[in-house]
Amino acid sequence: MASAARRSTDRDGVSLSLRITTLADPEPGASGRRLAWLASGSDGAPVGSAFLRLFTREGQEHLAELEIAVHGAERRQGVGTRLLAAAVAAAREERRRSVITQAEQGSPADLFLAARGFRPVLALTYARLPLAGTDLAEVEELAERPYPGYRLTEWDGTVPAELAQSFADSRRAMDDMPMDGTDYGTVVWDVERVVAAAEAVAERGDLLHTVAVLDAADGAVVGFSELVVPGDGRGDGQHYGTAVLPEHRGHGLARWMKAAAILRARRRHPELGGLCTDTADGNAPMRAVNDALGYTPTHRAVEYQLDL
Repeated sequence: MASAARRSTDRDGVSLSLRITTLADPEPGASGRRLAWLASGSDGAPVGSAFLRLFTREGQEHLAELEIAVHGAERRQGVGTRLLAAAVAAAREERRRSVITQAEQGSPADLFLAARGFRPVLALTYARLPLAGTDLAEVEELAERPYPGYRLTEWDGTVPAELAQSFADSRRAMDDMPMDGTDYGTVVWDVERVVAAAEAVAERGDLLHTVAVLDAADGAVVGFSELVVPGDGRGDGQHYGTAVLPEHRGHGLARWMKAAAILRARRRHPELGGLCTDTADGNAPMRAVNDALGYTPTHRAVEYQLDL
């Protein structure tokens, strides 16, 4: 842990004595490790923070992901600029090629990043499906349609051992997901990684539900849809990946899986408020799936990238 104090002056001439304290996560995760910075004012009260995730898995060792938060009352006083400088310096020291971060479109963070050398590389639309009091008759109809040559399966938490290798192999379905200009790299999945990802969700107290499509001919996983629900079954669930292997697309399998996941969430977690998802604007097929299932856009975001 280290700290440094300096008087910072914002664009309007207002000065603020800042102390930046550097922290490090003592327990790296399965796919990366984190650095953190805490900004505090002259009275010691926290005014902002920054987190830098350093990816360590094969195919993404060049990448870092940034999160910056500044208290609303402390904006435009140099806090974000100082935190950003610390994080970017660390990314360079770690020999990272790119730093990515996200901001809601039109927000102060959106303007802040655009003014500091970050370039927009991906547009995202966030959407939500309310569950409480919602008639899911159309979703039920979509889930119950026959899909010759395929069958559904589902599990909680870690993938069953007999499907582990097939499930890991099916993750290549995400390789051609539209990422526009993002230098995201290639995520290499194996059984160890899918197990570690499920364990990470459980360790933070959330519930991971997976619906998968199997090829009826050989029982192999050809598509999957993952949903994470708060441990108490309340609030909103969050869709993670939904994808189908290229050779099995065009049969409505993504819509089938997601419809089944919605019904399962409603049945298993009656107090759940809704389900949230985010989709790249360039991913027209998945946007169509969400529209068909009744998801309503809530806001848009921009993925930014800084090339080092």
